[in-house]
Amino acid sequence: MQSMEILAPVGGQQQLIAAVRAGADAVYLGAQGFNARRNAQNFDETALPQAVAYAHGRGVKVHVTVNTLVTDGELPALMEEIRRIGEAGPDAVIVQDLAVAALFRRHLPTMPLHASTQMTIHNLSGAKALMDLGFRRVVLARELTLREIKTIARGVPLEVETFVHGALCMSLSGQCYLSSLLGGRSGNRGLCAQPCRLNYQAGSREYALSLRDMSYIQHMKELSEAGVVSLKIEGRMKRPEYVAAAVTACRAAREGREPDLASLEAVFSRSGFTDGYLTGKRDLSMFGRRTKEDVARSAQALRGLGELYRREYAHIPVEMSLTAKTGSPVTLLVTDGQHWTTAEGALPQPAQTRPLDEAYARRSLEKTGNTPFVLGRLETQIEPGIMVPQSQLNQLRREALESLLKLRSVPTDHPFVEGAVPHTVGKRSAEEPRLHIRLETLHQLSPALLEAERIVLPIGELEQDPSLIQVLGSRLVCELPALVFPPEEEGLRERLVRLREQGLQAVCVHNLGTLHLGRELGFRLHGGYGLNILNSAALMEYQSLGLSDATLSFECAMGDVQRMDHSIPTGILGYGHLPLMLLRACPAQGPKGCGSCDGRPALVDRLGASIPLLCQEKRYAVLLNPIPLHLAHRRIQGMAFLTLYFTKETPEECVRVWEDYQSGRAYEGLRTGGLYYRELQ
Repeated sequence: MQSMEILAPVGGQQQLIAAVRAGADAVYLGAQGFNARRNAQNFDETALPQAVAYAHGRGVKVHVTVNTLVTDGELPALMEEIRRIGEAGPDAVIVQDLAVAALFRRHLPTMPLHASTQMTIHNLSGAKALMDLGFRRVVLARELTLREIKTIARGVPLEVETFVHGALCMSLSGQCYLSSLLGGRSGNRGLCAQPCRLNYQAGSREYALSLRDMSYIQHMKELSEAGVVSLKIEGRMKRPEYVAAAVTACRAAREGREPDLASLEAVFSRSGFTDGYLTGKRDLSMFGRRTKEDVARSAQALRGLGELYRREYAHIPVEMSLTAKTGSPVTLLVTDGQHWTTAEGALPQPAQTRPLDEAYARRSLEKTGNTPFVLGRLETQIEPGIMVPQSQLNQLRREALESLLKLRSVPTDHPFVEGAVPHTVGKRSAEEPRLHIRLETLHQLSPALLEAERIVLPIGELEQDPSLIQVLGSRLVCELPALVFPPEEEGLRERLVRLREQGLQAVCVHNLGTLHLGRELGFRLHGGYGLNILNSAALMEYQSLGLSDATLSFECAMGDVQRMDHSIPTGILGYGHLPLMLLRACPAQGPKGCGSCDGRPALVDRLGASIPLLCQEKRYAVLLNPIPLHLAHRRIQGMAFLTLYFTKETPEECVRVWEDYQSGRAYEGLRTGGLYYRELQ
């Protein structure tokens, strides 16, 4: 098995010590802002360089998470954060927002960029897009099978990192809006409130949005053979004992020993672990919740786990050279192969009893004690008949190893390139927004809706009636799936080629993978809400990738929208049952798996509300907000277009909404303004 990196989660100083002493090869942690675990202790401008020094001294790399979406108003603060991170000298940064990636490329060009799992990279095309953007590593979506991971790892020269243990989100990361739409706390901005762990019922089954924790520790050999270079443990909000136990189990498995999974399960689990995504067995066995019994087991298991990180992990080999001659101070030279240090003692004395020899010296010098070092080769130049007290040898060893540790505890050099702080003036459309419609099915299309400036149809619906390509011409846009897993990529390419031959000109894309594919095939590109565009700099990045216009994230507050520079035409969703989650493990499946429902199932929340699920060709499902966004009564300015995003509506309901927007009439039923008029945290 190749030596895959074990990457441990660090939420604070104690977790850092636990991870390093348990034997992690690298850690990932957050600074004080702009990271996906803002409620963790994290590391401020003083603690961050200290953490880097501590880890580097012990041969451990540090990856800093800057993996949230940012607004235009936050860009100056982000610039200062980038400067501080560069001064701290970590080994890489993990990012989600293309604006953040662009600023790191511009101001810290030597800093390796890792694509967060929040970027929802789940296919080869997405990984290729990252290559074009200068990324060095991709953290793949947790929902992939082993074969799919292998396809991506072998298809691009990117480093591939996968999660190996820890909590599973129900939704694909980066595509969950449940917390923000229900409570204004966005997972894309580091404040997920985990409402998915509440009780949602699917028929008689409870907690239908709660997955067990994943554990692929027993699959590490297969992951290595697939081309994975880094194994990521989830858990920056977890206790240090959990971190130490998970690292210890991973290290045992990597070394060919049997990991203690029973103890790891006792430390923290939700009624056991699952490997359902990796093996492709996405059945009901994946689901579980944390019970009182789990909590009691954890309390008991935690008591003895402090021993796992009580002492330093001695793993860095050093060579020593001891010189002891009459008339000269005793000297000890120590090197780790890159750094050299010397400690000097007193003059040796004539031996009264036993003279100093190599065996005697080794007994003292190999006791590296509570340090990260272990003695390898020892060379001695000892004059016969002299004596050096053991206490002096011990002191020389301590001084030399302390000095070596300091020499190793240096930041990685990342020179900061000065430049102007991103500044926006709110350049936007001065016209009234035009109306676009997006339909879920052809059945929803009626003569009244043909008045729309743009009509967006999912590819599967368009294939049922390709004559619409000629009828609608450039007004027709083909929406590509929000999720396209590796086995489906080539098929999607072939379908698009056929539609292009029939005259299709434009596609709507919701992720980097379909953007890359659409650009490769020469289509006009329209960016969907799934790209999570929240600021002007990200919009410019997507423009450089080929977008002709873009729908902004519906997590944008209207004030943030107004402050943005709209370098290309932009719009927002003006109507729709907004997506709450994208799901690969369907919560509505029965004991025999998918196929037991009518394709339009629903969950029931703890208040009795029905939460609709939209099945997408049995490949994935979309959890929808039961209360529609409806802005017809509001005067929207500064946008090039509004999209009426129809999903579960009848044809009659679609026409009624269209007429509402033509007249400015308020919606008669329950409605929401979404997040446009709320302050998103």
